[in-house]
Amino acid sequence: MEMIDHLMDVLLPLEALRFGFMKHALLAVLLLTPLLGLLGTMAVNKQMAFFSDALGHSALTGIGLGIVLGIRSDLLAMLIFGVIWALLIILIRHKAQTSADTVISVCSSTSVAFGLVILSRGGGFAKYSSLLIGDILAVTPNDLLLLLLALVLGSGLWMYMYNGLLLTSINDSLAHSRGVRTRVLECAFAVLVAIIVMLSIRWVGMMLINALLILPAAAARNLARSSRQHACLSVLFALVSGITGLFSAYSWNTSAGAAIVIYAAALYTISLLLKGKIKG
Repeated sequence: MEMIDHLMDVLLPLEALRFGFMKHALLAVLLLTPLLGLLGTMAVNKQMAFFSDALGHSALTGIGLGIVLGIRSDLLAMLIFGVIWALLIILIRHKAQTSADTVISVCSSTSVAFGLVILSRGGGFAKYSSLLIGDILAVTPNDLLLLLLALVLGSGLWMYMYNGLLLTSINDSLAHSRGVRTRVLECAFAVLVAIIVMLSIRWVGMMLINALLILPAAAARNLARSSRQHACLSVLFALVSGITGLFSAYSWNTSAGAAIVIYAAALYTISLLLKGKIKG
């Protein structure tokens, strides 16, 4: 880690990067935002824009149940419950034969309520309030290793599943007729998103994770002419939002996660203005 810090001092002699926490935060942004950009493209294509929002809200319930069940690691509790909750959302959506947005909204509200009931007992919710907005400046070297592993494995799984996921987003029946195991693929994608969301929630915050996952992908979709362009532009927009937001937050002395989302929203607005001209 010291070697990387020294290299950043040489290549990026910026005032903000004089501090170790800013170097770690920048590395976290470089590792986290590309993966969110990739996963966001498929969430947008499959019209599951609020899926990560429901998963983010379930983090509170995961921690609460972890306390009840004696699970000492908050991250482990969030991961376990997040995966179970993601699969439950998929199951309910298929069994209830209703729209994804409706199921996700119901699950999101329910998970928040359960989490608040458990964690607010005796007025003890204050110590968990940081989960609402996150703190990317609190990233540690061990966290960076975890994010690097998530980027490598997550990107690999996304590429492996991409063709099948794209086909199911276009026509589920066609995908099934082509031999794609649509239900298995959808569950695998849900689990992957759940894991990445739960890993990211401490730094991005449950109030912002959905925006960071969806906005770059939505902006990229407005401008892309192909699925490859969609993925590349989404990663680019996520990186630009992350880097500019981080340094702006340092200058403004404000929440990095919120600043990142503001830049992502600005890029989305610009993409709307350019959409007609580029695709016209």
